[in-house]
Amino acid sequence: MSLLTIYLMRTVLASTLLVMLVLLALAGLFEFIGQLDSTQGNFQIPQALLFALLRLPQLSFEMLPIASLIGALLGLGSLANNSEMVVMRTAGLSVLKLASMVAIAGVVLMIVTAMVGEFIGPPLDYFARTMRDEARNELEDRDLGNAAWVKDGPVILHLERLNAEFEFGALYMYRFNEDNSLKSIARAENAGIDNNDKWILENFRETRFAEDSVQVVESSLAVESFGLDADMLGVTLVKPVSLSARGLMSYIGYLKRNELSAERYETELWSRVARTVTVVLMPVLALAFVFGSLRSAGSGGRLMIGVMIGLAYFLASEMTANSGQVFNLNPAIVTWLPSLALLIVTGFALTRVR
Repeated sequence: MSLLTIYLMRTVLASTLLVMLVLLALAGLFEFIGQLDSTQGNFQIPQALLFALLRLPQLSFEMLPIASLIGALLGLGSLANNSEMVVMRTAGLSVLKLASMVAIAGVVLMIVTAMVGEFIGPPLDYFARTMRDEARNELEDRDLGNAAWVKDGPVILHLERLNAEFEFGALYMYRFNEDNSLKSIARAENAGIDNNDKWILENFRETRFAEDSVQVVESSLAVESFGLDADMLGVTLVKPVSLSARGLMSYIGYLKRNELSAERYETELWSRVARTVTVVLMPVLALAFVFGSLRSAGSGGRLMIGVMIGLAYFLASEMTANSGQVFNLNPAIVTWLPSLALLIVTGFALTRVR
């Protein structure tokens, strides 16, 4: 890697870091203010502040495409103001060569975005939401939970209290035949999953239906084995935005195996992939604008253009993702449309650079 490449990369990364810090400060402030209207129970101002801080990694993942564009515009624009970009062109570097150098900074930012979006943002976001819910309801540990319906092939389970400790309270189980007729109904007063992913059912009572008879089976303790393990049930507790890409793919596979709608989770997965890959494109787009219409503009003009393009990309991403779910469009195609439009704009802008 040449010294010039390192210099351009350092300029883009430093400017992007500065822009990200400013955006995170604003986003964290707005997140904190938004939680003040819903303080109740043990969720008061200190907890609201902690919630806002825990949400910052996830917010940084969502804002990195915008931050990389604005940062690259400001960083490369400062080089243009100092005539450094002109010197590079005069030395014989083509626009495509400069674009490839700048794209390396985009690759670094893409890797950072992927790491934050996979390993840091989702778990902290889930922890923040759980902490807030527990504090608002003044409940702790296994007292907090939500009823849930889950499906495993021909079996449908209703869990009265699904929580992070996998203590379900009462459980209702419905088994179906191949023709979708009811095979049996069962109830357990308490249920849980052991370390071997076996379902432990206490005070179990099952009513089985035959063609001409009904049989009742009772047991103080029953052990069942389903395709649903503790990890998969844990995913059902989490909002799509708080899931890692691995969790999303795992849950999408489960939903499709059981012929359930996975569109919401597919949309989140493909939106996340498109957002991550688009980070590579942003510095190249900034380079095209610096050489083009913003060659003689000041930092304020570049900042305004970056904000406008970033907001347009963000709104287009949200609109296409939501419209795809409404009109039942393929998420793998719809979520890439804003990135594709951005790629076309970048290519067109580069071709016009003289």
